[in-house]
Amino acid sequence: MTLPFAASPAERRLLTEGRLSGPMPWVIAIMMFLTVLAAAGGLALNHAARNVTGSIAQRITIQIVEANPDLREQQTRAAMAALSAMEGVTAVNRVPDAEIEALIEPWIGGAGEEEGIPVPTMIDADLTEEAHDRLETVEEAIIAAAPAARVDDHAQFLAPLAGLIGSLTWLALALVLLTASALAASVILAVRAALNTHRGTIEVLHLMGATDIQIARLFQRRIALDALLGGTIGFLTAVIVLLLLGQRIGAVGSELLGSATLPPLAWLLLILLPIIGAVVSTLVARFTVIGVLKKML
Repeated sequence: MTLPFAASPAERRLLTEGRLSGPMPWVIAIMMFLTVLAAAGGLALNHAARNVTGSIAQRITIQIVEANPDLREQQTRAAMAALSAMEGVTAVNRVPDAEIEALIEPWIGGAGEEEGIPVPTMIDADLTEEAHDRLETVEEAIIAAAPAARVDDHAQFLAPLAGLIGSLTWLALALVLLTASALAASVILAVRAALNTHRGTIEVLHLMGATDIQIARLFQRRIALDALLGGTIGFLTAVIVLLLLGQRIGAVGSELLGSATLPPLAWLLLILLPIIGAVVSTLVARFTVIGVLKKML
């Protein structure tokens, strides 16, 4: 079986070939650039959604809002003890006072409690899915141990964000399909134009006994090389853009933005895109040539 990339020297002379000489490789490069960016965005958002709906969504934060510092400390310890004794609570961590002061400093300054402004203590607790489903029972137990406690459910605040991430993920998938469709349409137009240009050569080949499959092999090899070369250029350009964006996101220092990264499996899928693009372009070119030849002759 002859590979689509292989051709004899005689076959190569029938159709002129030039590296990056025509518009087709550059069109494919642009399409592949957009496809890789859209696919990377969708994969990163999917990874972020898994993190959001995973450990973060099962977390609650307890605020002990009590003006008396001694009573506030007492209720904080009681709430932590109650949480540690509960079934389904996987982790209990008290937020350091320095971190709380850093959070409220832009609003009330750096010496809020010294000026008589009570600063609540905060406790983060990670729950299992079963424990999170019975959050009302957990909340009642916390309030029984610490009457000044307020329970904030992260899932309640993250639900709209998770919905937005899901919508953006589907949008990225739609963009990948649209760019792939545009790539296939470009290949069809390029093949039809090449067939019209080499119509005389094709008629001579038919008179010499060449079959439609043999003629299609000439065109599909040309398209395969253009697709592989253009796809590689588009992929490498997209990778450079993704690496630069990754550095920018890392500099922000946001836990949520930091979760929108590409895992190793996602990079493997992105690497396969130029190869998949070349294979699809070759098949589209083959079927287009055979279909047009049946109508021409």
